[in-house]
Amino acid sequence: MVIRLPPGCRSIHLRATRNIGGIAPYQSFNSHQKRAASTKCRSKKLVEDAVRSLETLECGEHYDTATYAAYAQRTLLDTSSTTYVGTHYEYQVASTLKRLGFDLKRVGGRGDFGIDLIGAWVVPSSPNPLRVIIQCKAAGTKTMLGPRLIRELEGAFIGAPPGWRGEGVIGLLVAQKPATKGVRDSLGRSRWPMGFISCLPDGTVQQMLWNRRAEDEGLAGLGVGIRFSESDPNAQELILTLQGKPSMP
Repeated sequence: MVIRLPPGCRSIHLRATRNIGGIAPYQSFNSHQKRAASTKCRSKKLVEDAVRSLETLECGEHYDTATYAAYAQRTLLDTSSTTYVGTHYEYQVASTLKRLGFDLKRVGGRGDFGIDLIGAWVVPSSPNPLRVIIQCKAAGTKTMLGPRLIRELEGAFIGAPPGWRGEGVIGLLVAQKPATKGVRDSLGRSRWPMGFISCLPDGTVQQMLWNRRAEDEGLAGLGVGIRFSESDPNAQELILTLQGKPSMP
């Protein structure tokens, strides 16, 4: 197995501008330890409660790509419509990201602030799973990738369900095309912990990147690499790394 970082699949840590202010007052080391332990326990409980609430979401008549395709056939839904293309892509993204440690469920409807998927992300860089909110942009929607989408994702934090608010929550924008310079710059400037994933319609993940605020929430030390198969030199897939070493089997 060979790990390489081609230009299109680099883990890009965009550094957001740090707040510049006064020096924090002195606090004892023991006080800091107690506060850190309390925060860790509270964060773990928040994640457990949020993930448990996923089970209460109604699946309706479909819950993955296969059941949605059957539903579309049964209801004579136009598979070239924006609704079908977008929903099918959301299910595809949820299924694809399982390999990278995501446990996602599709949501949606009025007042969802554009959130398509919610769930948890188990990463080796964090002791507890991170809660995630995801917006998906399928090519069929003819949406141009630009800073406006990052602003929409920022708004999703405000309208997120109760279990996906506060610390330890990361927002992700998923699209079929690689991030544009405008998207990367907007991520770097944002005060919200966010990232971007490029996932093709066939489920191939070709790019992942995130900003400095996302590192602060649990992605510090995490990176992205490409794994080439020893049996098939042309077969490759994106994997996560920790401190430069593969973190996945």
